[in-house]
Amino acid sequence: MLTSTLLAAATTPLQWNPTVGVIMILCNILAIAFGKSTIKYPNSEPALPSSQFFGGFGLPALLATTAFGHILGAGVILGLHNLGRF
Repeated sequence: MLTSTLLAAATTPLQWNPTVGVIMILCNILAIAFGKSTIKYPNSEPALPSSQFFGGFGLPALLATTAFGHILGAGVILGLHNLGRF
């Protein structure tokens, strides 16, 4: 019973294309910009090598913002796929 319900709810698989990559990059940039303005201690230890390339972030802030960017990107991509845009 449960298997047939899950199969009925399944959608077509999402194929990767350059648009998906661009959306993920834009979501990560948005997350980094949001993190830059809201993280209280963005340069906490351990520091990154050449931190000027990472906006002055330390490792924890960089990992946090990029993780948030990937979660945001996955939601946007799956939402657009569900709406039929992909």
